[in-house]
Amino acid sequence: MESTVFDPSTQLPPDDVAAIDELGKTYQAFREELGKIIIGQEQVIEQLAISLFARGHALLMGVPGLAKTLLISSVARTFHLSFNRIQFTPDLMPADITGTDIIQESGVGGRREFEFVKGPVFANIVLADEINRAPAKTQSAMLEAMQENKVTVLGQTYTLQPPFFVLATQNPIEQEGTYPLPEAQLDRFMFLIEVGYPTADEERRIARETTGTQQADLNRLLDGEKVIAFQQLVRRVPVPEHLYDYAVRLVRKTRPDQPEAPNWIKECVGWGAGPRAVQYLILGAKSRAALRGAYMASLEDLEAVASPVLTHRVITNFAAESQGMTSKKIVERLLKDMRNE
Repeated sequence: MESTVFDPSTQLPPDDVAAIDELGKTYQAFREELGKIIIGQEQVIEQLAISLFARGHALLMGVPGLAKTLLISSVARTFHLSFNRIQFTPDLMPADITGTDIIQESGVGGRREFEFVKGPVFANIVLADEINRAPAKTQSAMLEAMQENKVTVLGQTYTLQPPFFVLATQNPIEQEGTYPLPEAQLDRFMFLIEVGYPTADEERRIARETTGTQQADLNRLLDGEKVIAFQQLVRRVPVPEHLYDYAVRLVRKTRPDQPEAPNWIKECVGWGAGPRAVQYLILGAKSRAALRGAYMASLEDLEAVASPVLTHRVITNFAAESQGMTSKKIVERLLKDMRNE
């Protein structure tokens, strides 16, 4: 009896197969463009691209000087999209983000009328630089925008033009003049992307290539319509049934009050991930598969996005901190346990 080889591309219409091939080529071009400016950080760039095409926001965490802000502004330069930067500071007010009504004099009879002036959040890509430097009152202005793609000011609702991304940076070591981000806002970020130090070879290249006079020009690869089409394509990527089960089991194991949670989780985790984590695990796996030219999400794709999806959603307690057990280590141990089941 002849064995048949399963072809994932049969799960997709021919147009989607061709579109995934196009997305894979576009992604390679995107990496090459960023490579003109950013040296190394391949995993960071991949995770950023995954969140963009999965229609998610991303929080980049890293010490100063690792080109987080440069990376985000360079990403914006590769798209035909509007871009605004908000420098978060302790005295920043919600109206500085959303915009506000101002009194304008109309030409008819000198009447004065209120006119809404849009704030910097009205852009396709918003760079929230050092986002943890603003207090909770200001952070609240971002919640509605990040979840519902709209802004309400003085009872009037304004829709944000899609595609809409918030790409934020945060410094993990400086405490003075900073405020911890509310958990509700952290949960709205699809990925927490950790930006690490470059290798010795990469640092040598940085020294050689970034201290001259010439700065590379970046080509614009995609407009808003194409980005939206690719986002919709990513959502049509098929997922095997067992991956849904895996994602649900993984997330439920992070919750200390659930019977599925192992004893060591109950000892060191105060609060686990919510249902949004399951959604982002599946979307992240779909997006990673499509960017790599695959026609179906795999377990490898889901495991690759587990850490950036779960790390900021697993809240450790004092017992974990006293043992040096971080959220990232907890996620890594959970994944290892699940492989051994």
